[in-house]
Amino acid sequence: MSVELLDGGIILSFIEDEEAFTGSVENRFAYLDTNHDGLLSYPEMLKELQSLRMIETHFGIDVKADPEEISRVYDSLFLQFDRDSNGSIDLEEFKAETKRMMVDMANDLGFLPVQMILDEDSFLKKAVDLEFMKLQST
Repeated sequence: MSVELLDGGIILSFIEDEEAFTGSVENRFAYLDTNHDGLLSYPEMLKELQSLRMIETHFGIDVKADPEEISRVYDSLFLQFDRDSNGSIDLEEFKAETKRMMVDMANDLGFLPVQMILDEDSFLKKAVDLEFMKLQST
């Protein structure tokens, strides 16, 4: 993990860089696709959702959450990615939903930088790293 400055513009720039964004999405998809069938099943995606610990923590502190509520949230998130409702997520669905979520995040952040703790392999960290590389090359 690292502490980084981030704003909506950095996220949008990452999304607009087709090579960087697509490469990052493809790498993450391949990592999650543990059986290498080109699709993400619910159990494969569930591991990723659980690793985010969105409900189980509040500002980094563990909280007691209702297991049924957690299950409903994970089910709902899976359905957001599974756009054709066939019970699995293909690469294009994964990319489209990842892009939609990142655009929403960029819009929510706006253009005033905020300090965030980011996982090294997260899409947001990759966005920050890309921006840093661009600044280094100028």
